[in-house]
Amino acid sequence: MLETSVRLLRLLSLLQVRREWSGAELATRLEVTTRTVRNDIERLRIMGYEVESATGPAGGYRLGAGSALPPLVLDDDEAVAVALGLRAAASGSVTGIEETSLRALAKLERTLPSRLRYRIDALRSATASAAGVGARVDADVLTAVAAAVHGREQLRFDYAGHDGGASVRRVEPHQLVYTGRRWYLLAWDLDRDDWRTFRADRIRPRVPPGPRFAPREPPGGDAVAHVLRGVGSQAYREQARVRLDAPIEVVTDKITAMGGLVTELEDGSCLLQTGGDSWHDLAGYLGSLGVAFEVLDPPELRDHLRSLAERYLAASAGPPPPR
Repeated sequence: MLETSVRLLRLLSLLQVRREWSGAELATRLEVTTRTVRNDIERLRIMGYEVESATGPAGGYRLGAGSALPPLVLDDDEAVAVALGLRAAASGSVTGIEETSLRALAKLERTLPSRLRYRIDALRSATASAAGVGARVDADVLTAVAAAVHGREQLRFDYAGHDGGASVRRVEPHQLVYTGRRWYLLAWDLDRDDWRTFRADRIRPRVPPGPRFAPREPPGGDAVAHVLRGVGSQAYREQARVRLDAPIEVVTDKITAMGGLVTELEDGSCLLQTGGDSWHDLAGYLGSLGVAFEVLDPPELRDHLRSLAERYLAASAGPPPPR
């Protein structure tokens, strides 16, 4: 009986790591006959696992999605990753899942062997997160919006603008984007006949969803880049395009998603589309990056940098020599 239980766990683990297995391949891995494999597959089905099978030369077994959630078999690295992910979810930017995440984490940690608990405790005690400083969004809101995106269904929602005013929007939702600080929805606004980016924490979905729609091509062919361009530069009063004389690997380590959109150029430098509340703030931000740069536009930023350079040069001259 113990040998059968161990074999079933090994069989389940194999089915989870590859999309499809032939009966002969499973028999070889488990060192049993194909008849035993068929019997074990039936045992897994009785236990609630939806194992699909196909006959013929191209046939085999695959683990499908069942109506109930059966227990999972995780290797060491997968178990550590799940535990760390649950702990991050308990303190992340999505509200409403903290208690659920902690309950799931408690169940998982009770079953972990001591060697894995030690690894998780070491990572937990040695690391700290500076994330979660942005606005938090309700898990039910993300679920409703994600369902509309996946089902390609029109979405109606109440939206609170940055000025505090409320409006009802009708959109074709395209994609949810997480910048590391906030969740955003990129959608085609049906009433304004244009693309719009909405903060998810300001969305209150209405039910039921609207009719299905044919998806549109996102602006520039890249939904994430469009959202980052909007929240990292166009959200500011003053905007600029700057060439950074550094490789993209160096630049991306210095610039967050909210700092602007970075594009690699053919000569190995980078184009930064960014913005600030004033030219002075923007000049200070560019100077803090610690790399050489060239302002492509606008000329107002170049004029402000020139004025700063003259002031800094005069300040560096020091006091006049005594007479």
